[in-house]
Amino acid sequence: MADQILVRMFGGFRMSVNGEPVEEIVAKSKKGLSLLVHLVVLYPSVVPNEQLIEQVWNEKEGVNPESALKTLVSRLRSSLNQIADGLGNCIGASRGGYYFQPGEGIWVDLMEFRELVSVLKDCPQLNDDYRRKFRRLQSLYIGELLKNQLQSEMLLAAGVLCHDQYMETVCRMVRLLRENGEHEKVVEHCRFALEKDPFNEQLHLELMQALVKLNRTNEATTQYKHVTNLHSQYLEQQPPKSIQNFYNQIMQSNDSLEMDLDGVRKELNQYGETHGAFECSYSVFREVYNLQMRNLKRLNASMYIAMIMITGADGRPLQPFRLEEVMRGLGEVLCSHLRRGDTVSRFSSNQYCLLLPTVNDDTGHMVMERIKRHFYQRFSSSDIMFAYRISLMSEGLKE
Repeated sequence: MADQILVRMFGGFRMSVNGEPVEEIVAKSKKGLSLLVHLVVLYPSVVPNEQLIEQVWNEKEGVNPESALKTLVSRLRSSLNQIADGLGNCIGASRGGYYFQPGEGIWVDLMEFRELVSVLKDCPQLNDDYRRKFRRLQSLYIGELLKNQLQSEMLLAAGVLCHDQYMETVCRMVRLLRENGEHEKVVEHCRFALEKDPFNEQLHLELMQALVKLNRTNEATTQYKHVTNLHSQYLEQQPPKSIQNFYNQIMQSNDSLEMDLDGVRKELNQYGETHGAFECSYSVFREVYNLQMRNLKRLNASMYIAMIMITGADGRPLQPFRLEEVMRGLGEVLCSHLRRGDTVSRFSSNQYCLLLPTVNDDTGHMVMERIKRHFYQRFSSSDIMFAYRISLMSEGLKE
């Protein structure tokens, strides 16, 4: 069985073989790492020697560029072969240049990202396959390309292109959802994408329009104020005209945006009928924690925090596709089997954090054991390990 070699470029360079991180072996040589990522980013092109020399070496360095490049390629291949037998062969040579050739078992997030962008661009229908591919694209784009690493002119340009492609795909998805009348989904995807690009004019506009469609005018107004503050604080200017015009339309279509008490009560009641725990982003999780702590101090009550981590049975990370499936299932288990007063958030790729107010040590562990039991009822495979820790908020984490 061939080694499973994963190369991740979004959010920073990472590399693993069969779940074991190995990027440090390549990163020992900054120029070697720079050479590798340039070839990966420019795949499937043959990159001329002159271009590689320009991007990898500083012009002021007193070296023989052609000779130095050959030496660097040889050392990089040697480092890759230390990681996995024959991996150095992924650096191919052609007359006057080099190229990246992924062999069996090699997966690169950037390559799958580009394939998905192309497929989603040419797929006009909002079907199950489109939704599945879009969710996969979201899971890949976890941050800027090679964030805070090896920023040459070419890599910066590639990163900007990836960001633009991602945002264009999100905007296309949002438009299809709007046309399909799925305004809640529009709100969800807009807010998720705006965390990566808080100044995207189209998404802010789509978000406010969706909120109005859902009769959540107060939230639309709050969003407008948020956009105004962003542009004022960071750009020292007013928000784009399209956003200002939409806000004015809201003002004109309502005698007053101040909802009466009965209107507020009806709007809040729409959200009071939900069952199970509240799942949210980690930024919202922090705000819920702050609010809960204030209330609990006033009531002289306690709150526990719990952390759940999912790994393979041997303690190694699961393969990305498998991990994402399991984490989605875990989220559904948490929302279904916790109380409405509990809050959950995905903390990392393989961790969930939970706020459990008004429990004690015994009942807190009972809750976690119940979640663990339901989880294993859903995922009975022996290749998954469910581990948790729970602690009173005023104490350090303990087993």
